Amino acid sequence: MSSVSESTDTAGISPVPTASAVLLHIVQSIVDDPDAVRISAVAGRHGKTALEVRVGEGDLGRVIGRRGRTAASIRAVVRAAASRDNADIDIEFED
Repeated sequence: MSSVSESTDTAGISPVPTASAVLLHIVQSIVDDPDAVRISAVAGRHGKTALEVRVGEGDLGRVIGRRGRTAASIRAVVRAAASRDNADIDIEFED
C-alpha cells in the first residue's frame, strides 16, 4: 500500500500536504509498482522540508529518467505545489 508518512509540526498538521499529495500522484503514475511508493517528510537543510521518495525495486530509473530530466521536472512541479503550502522544499530520490 502506498503512503505518505510525514513528520508533523507541534500543532499536528502536516508540513507540506499539497506538495506531498502531488508528488505521490506523479511518482505513482510513472512507476510499475505504485503500491511500493513511499514518501517521507523530514527536516532538511536551511529550514527547508525534505521529501524523501522511495520506490520499488527497479523503478528508480523510471523516476529519475534520462539525464535526470524526469526528476528535474518532478521537482519543478512539486516545488510549485509547495508554494501553496507556503513552504520551500527539497526532493530526494532514495535508493
